[in-house]
Amino acid sequence: MTTAENTNAPSQNDTVIAVLTALSVCHLLNDMMQSLLPSIYPILKDSYQLDFSQIGFITLAFQLTASLLQPVVGMYTDRYPKPYSAAIGMGMTVVGLGLIATANSYPLLLAAAAFVGVGSSIFHPESSRVARLASGGRHGFAQSLFQVGGNVGSAIGPLLAALIILPNGQKSVAWFMAAGIVAMGLLTFVGRWYATHGRARVSVTSTRAHLEHLSSGRIKLAIAVLVALVFSKFVYMASLGNYFTFYLIDTFGVSVHNSQLYLFVFLAAVAAGTFLGGPLGDYFGRKYVIWFSIVGALPFTLALPYANLEWTLVLAIIIGLIMSSAFSAIVVFAQELVPGRTGMIAGLFFGLAFGMGGLGAAILGEIADLTSIGYVYQICSFLPLIGLVTWFLPNIEGSRRRAKA
Repeated sequence: MTTAENTNAPSQNDTVIAVLTALSVCHLLNDMMQSLLPSIYPILKDSYQLDFSQIGFITLAFQLTASLLQPVVGMYTDRYPKPYSAAIGMGMTVVGLGLIATANSYPLLLAAAAFVGVGSSIFHPESSRVARLASGGRHGFAQSLFQVGGNVGSAIGPLLAALIILPNGQKSVAWFMAAGIVAMGLLTFVGRWYATHGRARVSVTSTRAHLEHLSSGRIKLAIAVLVALVFSKFVYMASLGNYFTFYLIDTFGVSVHNSQLYLFVFLAAVAAGTFLGGPLGDYFGRKYVIWFSIVGALPFTLALPYANLEWTLVLAIIIGLIMSSAFSAIVVFAQELVPGRTGMIAGLFFGLAFGMGGLGAAILGEIADLTSIGYVYQICSFLPLIGLVTWFLPNIEGSRRRAKA
């Protein structure tokens, strides 16, 4: 049993709402700051004469540093808990944001994006793990509340970019460093709670009871299936999150300002879907939510490349609502498959999300340069078909019910 999972725990039903709320708000502020980078891509593209491939590599620089380090950070803090590491990670994000504001060349933009990614790699796995510890057994709800903060922040970022950064230029990004300082204060509070009360609410032994019928190979297959689902979800989401504004501008001739507002509407739908996914998984079972979230989006992704502007917005909202509901269920499902490695699993899947999104952004940027931004959405429309591999996930919810009977 790891240090973070010994006894001395509060009641199983004691969900620490103050801690979960603080983590969600910090996730909002963190991802709001991070989302400013893709939100100002049109400014950077014009200022530095960048092509779509170079835009994609800025995203790759940020997301690869986040993805490669997150599982390592999670594994280390599972073994050696560091209550204030999330606050330190937030501080690195603040520094990276300052570098983005002051960068005057493409290599400096890449370095600044990578620095922000390092901050993210520290913040996400540790905060996700603390959210589980504070869940009181409502793991889906806790992950959704934590993740919806990030989605709301990602949605607010483009809106703030349209209202503040577009009129005032790249240097105004520095104004948002104040949000990171506020988040560091909140994470210090969370770190103090964790240092004093942070004990796992469910022992590893009891968690493993309903998994005894699963072989090591079966668990590895299930993890591989979940990785494939993350690939499907986040490569498609990268096509919308990074290139939706360009698609709207190129296809329908909307203004840069309006394209940012439309992106905000899509990201707000993603936030709503994320919040619903966790509680629905707690109630109906996470496997059912995963089925619906990935495969259920397929008819709408297939229709989007051929829709007019009005229907494009409607379909983007529906896709955002449906597809975003899966990630909380995927993370909690994986954590229950590998009990006692909460931080490592959170780091792995958050890292995969960043990495798949970054790699997808780079590849899709290359495809857009060679063909067209419209063609990108045509080929991405088939990605939800990968969701059919959900069939191979074990029914651990049913196993848990039998274990409790």
